[in-house]
Amino acid sequence: MDKAYKCGLCPRGCEIVPGGTGHCRARGVLKEGAEDGVVSLNYGRLTSVALDPVEKKPLSYFNPGAMILSVGSFGCNLRCQWCQNHGISMAGAEEAEAEEVTPEALAELAERYVPYGNIGVAFTYNEPLIGIEYVQDTSRLLKERGLKPVLVTNGCIDPVRFEGLLPLIDAMNIDLKSINSGFYKKIGGDLDTVKQNIRLAAGRCHVELTCLLINGENDSEDEMEEYTDFVASVSTELPLHISRFFPRYRMKGREMTSIKSMRLFEEIAGRKLKYVRLGNI
Repeated sequence: MDKAYKCGLCPRGCEIVPGGTGHCRARGVLKEGAEDGVVSLNYGRLTSVALDPVEKKPLSYFNPGAMILSVGSFGCNLRCQWCQNHGISMAGAEEAEAEEVTPEALAELAERYVPYGNIGVAFTYNEPLIGIEYVQDTSRLLKERGLKPVLVTNGCIDPVRFEGLLPLIDAMNIDLKSINSGFYKKIGGDLDTVKQNIRLAAGRCHVELTCLLINGENDSEDEMEEYTDFVASVSTELPLHISRFFPRYRMKGREMTSIKSMRLFEEIAGRKLKYVRLGNI
């Protein structure tokens, strides 16, 4: 039987045999006896590149009005049934149509777009931290050029690895999907890890949060109250973006979130948080 190598990058702790991949489909073991053990299979393999307004990340209080070069790869360590980017987030190396882009080439590309209002690179679209090595290597080069590395992440990564990355990151949006641990178990994540990483990031870089409100999943009034209490316990100045669910992927039969629910969460969160924004209504 092949020796299994443990990946400790996220709370799943996948045991991966040579030639196999972890749950995220972006980390794997290439061969028996490999010195590196578990490696990033999506290193430098980009599936998406776009110059976006920074507010689209969403980051509403970080260099508003600026543009940012947004890039994505493939794979994700969560299994959200409503994912709007499932074509790449649920893909592995075999399915993903990706182009090889070295950290040096990406940093140079970002610099070329500065005359168009670009301030840096946002690692987004799929879960960027399952390819943390590429994020680290590129971010160092961006910082040397005076450009800003930005993350859009689910925050479900080993806190030690996450904290080591923080000095390289200028801003991030963390998707705190729910305040219910059962919700996170259904999608293969760990709520405590995400909460710990939010606490680590706050004060170390610019942080904004997003919650996608889904009917019957995370939209009870009690949960809205508990969610708000947690965010306020970290900082009442953490911006919160409340997003509206639209039928996607494997939840196409579910109704979109009601505006009434959105407004209720806005009201509850606004009692304790300074910055609350509604999106897609």
